[in-house]
Amino acid sequence: MEIEKGAKWVKFDIMENFMRDVFKGLGVPAAEAAVCADVLITADKLGIDSHGISRLKPIYYDRIKQGIQLAKTRFEVVKQTPAIAVIDGHNGMGHVIAERAMALAIKKAQKYGLGMTAVRNSTHYGIAGYYALMAARAGMIGITGTNARPSVAPTFGTENMLGTNALTFGMPTDEAFPFLLDCATSTTQRGKIEVYAKLGKKMPKGWAIDKKGGSKTDSVAVLKDLMAGTAALVPLGGIGEELAGYKGYGYSTVVEILSAALQQGAYMKMLLGIKDGKKIPYPLGHFFLAIKIRAFTSLPAFKKTIGDILRGLRASKKMPGAKRIYTAGEKEHLAWLYRRNKGVPLNKETRKEILAMRDELGLIKYKFPF
Repeated sequence: MEIEKGAKWVKFDIMENFMRDVFKGLGVPAAEAAVCADVLITADKLGIDSHGISRLKPIYYDRIKQGIQLAKTRFEVVKQTPAIAVIDGHNGMGHVIAERAMALAIKKAQKYGLGMTAVRNSTHYGIAGYYALMAARAGMIGITGTNARPSVAPTFGTENMLGTNALTFGMPTDEAFPFLLDCATSTTQRGKIEVYAKLGKKMPKGWAIDKKGGSKTDSVAVLKDLMAGTAALVPLGGIGEELAGYKGYGYSTVVEILSAALQQGAYMKMLLGIKDGKKIPYPLGHFFLAIKIRAFTSLPAFKKTIGDILRGLRASKKMPGAKRIYTAGEKEHLAWLYRRNKGVPLNKETRKEILAMRDELGLIKYKFPF
């Protein structure tokens, strides 16, 4: 969690209602606006500030106003068998498309043990973990991934070819929180750099490189250079092969393939969002897999085994000076426990964006403490 000193905290219900009204003000139908707002507020509840309300204006509000993302979603199933479906989202709201796509995968898995859907022509769908958790709550293993606009260079390259391409897993456990691994296949993602830029903070060396392969740390400049194609993010593992950056590169390529080849969607440079100098939609692809645990073993037995594994990891010997070992999903749970009575921490730049959207849409009923 990167929280600005002097950040203003606002209750979750207020911000969720505000986001819902913003989406409605842009023409998103009420039920779909509720889904979009729920995805974003869930990110903030879990401490994933890079994908919460801080992205409301630049990634959704501005793109809808620019006409490169549609407020009303047409969810079209173009091919279907008992266990799979191919879906065209027609550049609608990614949250809505993804929620329906995972719900369909879960429905199929309930009957056949496995369910998978592949989506083309979608848009940014927020935190991938939201959809993996849908499956976990249904007593299933949830897997999802998405491609994204090019920002990551292949190992030994400097050109941004692949997206940050999240690969995410969610599983129920016998603990107070599920196993949730929600990660980009790059060392960092644009959203985190956006947070650093808003906070006026430099990035660590090794997150981004210039055209000569040198490390770049100016977060504001990196965001501009990524758009210009003169900088690139580094695959998970780091620069070159010594720290196994080729593994992140390989996993990113797998996500790119599964987000484009099965559904015959767009990939790599097709996702730049620019054609003949004009802004166009980012026709992203996603995939969703639901695995019915009861088809393999009893749900309580599975949950106990995974819980035992996680508890064993946390109880293992620690490095000198280390206070504790975490398992995936634990920090998100701790963030929720810390924030549930406090709300969303809003930095200065996000506060400005919130006031601008409120005033533009005439949402005068919202009186914020800033």
